[in-house]
Amino acid sequence: MSIAEFPDRTEYEPGDRDDNGFGRPQPSDLDAEQSVLGAMLLSSRASAAKVIDEVEATLRSPEDFYKPAHQTIYNTILDMYATSTGPAHIDPVTVAAELTKRGEITKVGGASYLHTLVQQVPTAANAEYYAGIVRERAALRQVIEAGTRMVAQAYAQTEDADRIVQDAMAQVQAAATGATEATPLLSVADRWEGFLDELEAGADPNALDTPWPDLNHVIQLKPGQLITVGAATAGGKSLFGMNLVAHVALKHNKPAMVASMEMSGSELMARLTSAEAGINLDNLVRRQLSEQDWKRIAKVSERLASAHHFVLDDSANLSLSKIRARMRWMAARGHAPAIVVADYLQLMTPEGTNKNANRAQEVAEISRGLKLIAMEFQVPVVALAQFNRGAVGRRPLVSDFKESSAIEQDSNIIVLLHRELAEDGTDTGPKAGTVEAIVAKNRNGASGRIVDLAFQGHMARLSSMGR
Repeated sequence: MSIAEFPDRTEYEPGDRDDNGFGRPQPSDLDAEQSVLGAMLLSSRASAAKVIDEVEATLRSPEDFYKPAHQTIYNTILDMYATSTGPAHIDPVTVAAELTKRGEITKVGGASYLHTLVQQVPTAANAEYYAGIVRERAALRQVIEAGTRMVAQAYAQTEDADRIVQDAMAQVQAAATGATEATPLLSVADRWEGFLDELEAGADPNALDTPWPDLNHVIQLKPGQLITVGAATAGGKSLFGMNLVAHVALKHNKPAMVASMEMSGSELMARLTSAEAGINLDNLVRRQLSEQDWKRIAKVSERLASAHHFVLDDSANLSLSKIRARMRWMAARGHAPAIVVADYLQLMTPEGTNKNANRAQEVAEISRGLKLIAMEFQVPVVALAQFNRGAVGRRPLVSDFKESSAIEQDSNIIVLLHRELAEDGTDTGPKAGTVEAIVAKNRNGASGRIVDLAFQGHMARLSSMGR
């Protein structure tokens, strides 16, 4: 059955929005909407992530649902999914409890309506197909809304004809692409004033710096970039990621997110506290704190206790859709992330269902997906990545990334960390206690530069050598 064969609803129902001026309800398919939500509620714990990921990747936003109650239910499910730290517990009972807690249960028709949604869906396996129908109807509504605005502008004649025609074309293009802006500023003329403002400011106002001044002379982290930081085991990539994101969140007070597939939330908190308070990480892990340690913790306690905009996501089986859902959850609460760190790339769960794909192809898809997230949300995404075993004992190369060569192509910036270690894991060589940050790729600047950072693993820090 094709999407076109799925029956449209033609009768009015309470809550219908007739704002198109044609005396008819706008295109919608409440059966498909109910089936999408029913599939999300019906999924077993094992398959819930797959179903929700498929739906979330297909729909552009909750507004794709025609019925406001469905938007509310969809938003609630995504929030529960985004904030789950293990397998998602999504079913009519848990969702009803969450809606009740939010004071929205009566707005959606009560708990009984959630059970109606489950009974409505033919099979949860077709959730992506139903979501496609919902998105198609939403696209048609957007076309109607754009057309209505175009007609109103033409009748009003508040601008000259050329400008009205240009606006009309822009609105049609926005409807075709799903964009929200009616008139994108793409021409050189549109961009010129803003560019001059940046030049006069002496710096890109949208760029982020790092905690390491020497490295800031070489790279800047800009919106839409994928920055890949590679290292061998114990090479310092997790320290690099945590130090960087803490710098953005705590020093610049900008929302930030860490998606960690390697460490638990408790481990991340221990590293963060050690680095910020300047106390021994081993003492924190073993819970053997001295009076002096507690004094140091007290000095940073207020700052960390108020860091609601700093999110550490240690959810199991993190996927691209789960990261995207978490970012939207942060944005909905007024904390749209200014930077995202994924630790680490090769541990992420692939979303593809191609049974013939090898691991290198899966990692390439994850790398490309992180780049698309960076562009979609216009934030720098920092992907930490593991080297092959062949990189041990020598300075690494871009070709050393484990299981994928696509990382080099997708990344705007690549930083390779090199720490010379003895067989027992201790520092050795003429640069003992140092991590080399090798800027192997820099699309908008110099590459090949090496910046030395002091390795202070006992305090979960990488520090500038000048400090």
